[in-house]
Amino acid sequence: MKLKLKKGDEALVISGAEKGKKSKVLEVDAGKLKVRLQGVRVQTHFDKKEGIQKKEGWIDYSNVRLISSAPKSK
Repeated sequence: MKLKLKKGDEALVISGAEKGKKSKVLEVDAGKLKVRLQGVRVQTHFDKKEGIQKKEGWIDYSNVRLISSAPKSK
């Protein structure tokens, strides 16, 4: 299945706890149909070496809508 979203696009969260937030796509997992958006679903992760970190969590592809696509580079 071909996904409409790709890294660098701007997307809108259309359902869930983060509904209404606009953000940039950081990563897309086509196999699991999940996306990561900048500043959306931020989770705390503890690592022994690096300490406490804040990371974006995965959101289901069906809960996100494309607003504008990233410019194509030549």
